Amino acid sequence: MSMSRARVARRIAAAAAYGGGGVGLLGGAALGVLLTEVALARRVVGGHNDAPPRADGRYGSSFVHRLGHEPLLLGVLGDSTAAGQGVHRPRQTPGALLASGLAAVAERPVELRNAALSGAQSHDLERQVTVLLSDPARIPDVCVIMIGANDVTHRMPFARSVRLLSDAVRRLREAGCEVVVGTCPDLGTIEPVYQPLRWLARKLSRQLAAAQTIGVLEAGGRTVSLGALLGPEFEQNPRELFGPDNYHPSAEGYATAAMAVLPTLCAALGFWPEDEERPDATRREGILPVARAAAEAAAEGGTEVTAARGRWALLKHRRRRRLPAHTEATPHHVWSRARREA
Repeated sequence: MSMSRARVARRIAAAAAYGGGGVGLLGGAALGVLLTEVALARRVVGGHNDAPPRADGRYGSSFVHRLGHEPLLLGVLGDSTAAGQGVHRPRQTPGALLASGLAAVAERPVELRNAALSGAQSHDLERQVTVLLSDPARIPDVCVIMIGANDVTHRMPFARSVRLLSDAVRRLREAGCEVVVGTCPDLGTIEPVYQPLRWLARKLSRQLAAAQTIGVLEAGGRTVSLGALLGPEFEQNPRELFGPDNYHPSAEGYATAAMAVLPTLCAALGFWPEDEERPDATRREGILPVARAAAEAAAEGGTEVTAARGRWALLKHRRRRRLPAHTEATPHHVWSRARREA
């Protein structure tokens, strides 16, 4: 299955690179079944229009007195998963969790700027990148992008989806920003979705995730697969890890996501132990052809793929680190006072 997925991913990525249209993945009859099942699933899956909590601000206030260290700037882009849809407190959003985790590992303050938009498809990334790069004096040190689920459900041609994501990554890299992309989650894990939509959703999600990985690596970024919406825990514990609408992650689900992405985020900035950068065969890590690495990563949540050389990539399963207990943003007036006292 992974070899077949690798071939499809190569085709999609090639079409994206050369400006082609969509790659036909479903016949007309199958597409008709899919659309019927989508309509039925949307009646079952709950939902709400509440705006996700805003978590922008500065994290790691305990490190404010470290002289000579300006805050790292973390940008977050993407769709409702990146925005934190489904939870009610800023500290429960993936942006806040990642900012707090990065501050703890780097022992430096981190400023979070989240430009993600609930419901966004990949074509909104151009606007989001422009927002983050609008101030040349405050270019993010690193950006995390989570995108793709809405491209699948709205039937965006995958070649276009990958091209738009690759363009966003390339713009950020050219501006001097490291980029980590959480690839398309496995929509086949959504609890109220039944067969045959579940099988089709999983197939399409993984194909897009693999193609995204190829495009991101070629644009200079690195990826972490969100897989079964950020790990097998979702299939085993759907009641705990999905939110009240049975679609978006719960607070526990977002914590699982952040723990999967944090090691790669830190490694991109050079804050992860160097001895963990070498592949460990006992953890099923190694250097593989890019398309094969992309396909294998798409099937297992939390798998990192980084460009190695030429058409080869490094596949890693990094050890996850427990997140800090305190994830609240420091109010600006408190932060300013601490800086003056420092």
